[in-house]
Amino acid sequence: MASSLPKSLQTRRITYLKRYGVLYLLLLPPIVFFLVFRYAPMVNILIAFKQNNFLKPVWEVPWAANHGFEWFIKAFQNRDFLYALRNTVMLNALDLVLGFPAPVILAILLSELRFRTFKRITQTVAYMPHFLSWIIISSMALRLFAPNPPTQGLVNIVLGRMGMSPIHFLDEPVHWVFTYIFLGIWQSVGWNTIIYLAAITSINPELYEAATVDGAGRFRKIWHITLPGIKPTIIILLIMSLGRIVGSDFDRPYTLQNDLVNNVSNVLSIFVYNYGIKAMRVSLATAVGLFQSVIGLVFVLSANAVAEKLGERGIW
Repeated sequence: MASSLPKSLQTRRITYLKRYGVLYLLLLPPIVFFLVFRYAPMVNILIAFKQNNFLKPVWEVPWAANHGFEWFIKAFQNRDFLYALRNTVMLNALDLVLGFPAPVILAILLSELRFRTFKRITQTVAYMPHFLSWIIISSMALRLFAPNPPTQGLVNIVLGRMGMSPIHFLDEPVHWVFTYIFLGIWQSVGWNTIIYLAAITSINPELYEAATVDGAGRFRKIWHITLPGIKPTIIILLIMSLGRIVGSDFDRPYTLQNDLVNNVSNVLSIFVYNYGIKAMRVSLATAVGLFQSVIGLVFVLSANAVAEKLGERGIW
């Protein structure tokens, strides 16, 4: 019996490899990709703690002053960095509060539609902006929201016909912020809706049938069946969104900004571009990027821990 056990184990391993070997081969390219392009470059994180010298290998560059934290201290002593941090958190918080519920609501509305053709057309129209670059979107916004003749935009022309004064959507800080948020929601809501629609389709249809028999109306079904059914998906995406609370895209604020709204449009990505990349201070840029990553990780871990303590399933 003892001598037959290794053979039996070996036979099972061979059978397993024959059955699932192709899947492991398919898994190999993404593993190599992440090792080469994601984990190997992490060595360059040390640039944040070294003197500003990108002509030598990172391990040959001397350590920066203040025990390697020179660039972090300089960043926090820079008033523009503090303003950029404030603007980043403000814009991302508004994106989260106003933009996160939008795809959930749209997915529920689409799932309640009975006309499949109209549903498909609406869904296609909603997620098409996802494929537009922010260069195109910002150009459209400049034409649509232009406040003054002779290049007055369509939106202000309609407002003028209604007896209202032109609104400087992209020239006044408050209006710029809400235009920024609106364009972000418009660009991403359709694509994120697909995730929630997939979660809704996984809900057992018998639950809706039982609710109908019990006399539940449409809103009761949404509240007691649809929302609880997609709650795990909502929580996971919310945790991931919280991880980006101090992160910022570059193309969206950069293409929509102008000198009149610099006090609200300068975010961390623009700060890194101006003070790090354009000024050739790669150590400062790396330090700010590392700060964003660490804070994002803290938010993700904290939100995941809170979700698990409340009895919900987190990311892991």
